[in-house]
Amino acid sequence: DTASDMRSMLPLLRRAAPAPVAARAFAAVPRAAPFAAARLAIPSAAPMPAAVSRRQMSTLGAGDDIEIDDVAYAFMASQALFTALETGIFDAIAAAGDGGLKLEELKAASGVNAPRMQTLLTSLVALKSLRRSADGHYTLSPNTANFLVTSAKYYYGDYLRYQMGRQFYHRMGALPDVMTTGVAPSYASWFSDPEVAATYTKAQHNGSVATAKALVKRLSFEGVSHMLDVGGGSGAFSYVFCDKNPGLTSKVLELPEVCATGNGIKATQKQAVQDAVSFVELDATSPDWPVSDAEFDVVLMSYISGSVPEAIIGSLYANAFKALKPKGKLIVHDFMVNDSLDGPPLGALWALQHVTVNADGLGLCPKEVISRMAAGGFDASKCETMEMIKGLTKVIIANKN
Repeated sequence: DTASDMRSMLPLLRRAAPAPVAARAFAAVPRAAPFAAARLAIPSAAPMPAAVSRRQMSTLGAGDDIEIDDVAYAFMASQALFTALETGIFDAIAAAGDGGLKLEELKAASGVNAPRMQTLLTSLVALKSLRRSADGHYTLSPNTANFLVTSAKYYYGDYLRYQMGRQFYHRMGALPDVMTTGVAPSYASWFSDPEVAATYTKAQHNGSVATAKALVKRLSFEGVSHMLDVGGGSGAFSYVFCDKNPGLTSKVLELPEVCATGNGIKATQKQAVQDAVSFVELDATSPDWPVSDAEFDVVLMSYISGSVPEAIIGSLYANAFKALKPKGKLIVHDFMVNDSLDGPPLGALWALQHVTVNADGLGLCPKEVISRMAAGGFDASKCETMEMIKGLTKVIIANKN
C-alpha cells in the first residue's frame, strides 16, 4: 500500500548522504562569534550588512545562499551518528523500553565509562537523534527507532556504519588531492582487498534490497525469463526480482572478491531464489562479457555507470545491446542530477564522492546517459526516465528495437 511504500523508501531517502552533508539540517550548530569575525575580515570603512551584524557569522542569509557553517560542521554530526552506531547506544536504549536509559547505564552498556560519553549524548540530543527527559533519561527519536536500531524492520544502520562511516567518509578526505592530481584507486583495485570488498558489499546489500523492492513494483516482467545483472554486487536486485517473478533467472557479473561475498549472501535466500541466481566473475569494464549475443530479456545496471571511467560507459551500453534479445530492455539505475546541472544536492554529492574512487568518471544526468545509450544502438527517442530515490537516483529504460 502507499503508506508502506513510503515507509520502505524513507531509509533510501536518507541512506546515501556523504559525510559532508549527512546533517544538512544541522541548524543548531553554535555560531562562534570570534571565528566568524576572523572569517569576515570586513574593512572597517565598509558598513557590515544587517544580516551579518545580527548573526555575527559568515552566512548572509537562508534559502538561496549557502549556510556555510552548517555545511562545514556537518562532518561532526556524521561522526556522532556513526559513533552511536559503533558503540551500540541506540540498541541499548531500544532494549530498555519506553523508559530509556540514564547516563551511567549507557556508560555501562557501551563500555565507555568516561565524561566523553556525556559529550556524545549531548550531541545526539542536539541533532534530535535522542531525547533527554528532565530527570536525565535518554530515549530514541522516531526516526532513530525506525531506522537505526538493528531489530527495526527498516534498519539500515549497517550501511551507514560500515560503508559511510568506515569507507567513504575517509575516502572523501582525499578529494582535494584527487581533484588536483587525478590519481585515485579504481573500484576494481579498491575491491581487490577481500576485506574492503566484503565490508562494502554487505553494507550496500542492506540499502539495495529496499531499492529493489521499490523498483520491482514499477516494472513489468511479463514474458521476461532471463536477466543479466551487470555489476550486481551482493545480488540484491536479482534476489528481489527473482523472488517476485517465479521463473525468472538472473546472472550476476561481478568482481571476484564481490562474487565471494555475494555467494555467501545468496546462501541465506530462499532455495528457489538460490536456484535462480548465479554469479560469474568478471570486471564489467572488460570489452568481452562471458555471455551470448541476444541471450537476455533484461540487462540491469544499478550503480555501475557512475562507478567506471567515462570512456567505458558507452561500451557498457553497447555490450548490453548485444546481450539483449530483440525488444529487450536495458535498465540503468544510478545516482543522477537533473539535466539542468543544478541539483538535487545529494545526487550531486554522491557523484562527487565517486570521484575519490573513480577519478575519470562522469557525473551522471539523464541526457548524458541517453546519449551514450543511443551511441550503443538504442533508440534515444524511446528511452524512459523516472525518479527512483527522490533527490538521489533515477532510472532510465532503453529498448532494443
